[in-house]
Amino acid sequence: MSKFMRLLVFFDLPVITNREKRHYRKFRAFLLNEGYDMLQFSVYSRICNGHESADKHLNRLKRNLPPKGSVRAMIVTEKQYAKMQFLLGEPTTKEKTITTTQLSLF
Repeated sequence: MSKFMRLLVFFDLPVITNREKRHYRKFRAFLLNEGYDMLQFSVYSRICNGHESADKHLNRLKRNLPPKGSVRAMIVTEKQYAKMQFLLGEPTTKEKTITTTQLSLF
């Protein structure tokens, strides 16, 4: 049985010129189309079914990077992700409704 992982993406992109804004929108659209959920502004998360899947999505992410800015990624286990503490605020609606138990049914 595979171990569920989370691929976290953190980014800070310039949005001064129209071209930079277009790159930002394209990158954000890529993340959403790939199944990432926004945790906070410029912080996105995706559930992956094991290391192999996480590596595949990390490589796809690398192939779709914008030309400028800062983009970071981190792979954590679902257990580590579940230990995240909310110091202020609440889980997003998607975080409340989608769990790895539901994903294992597919």
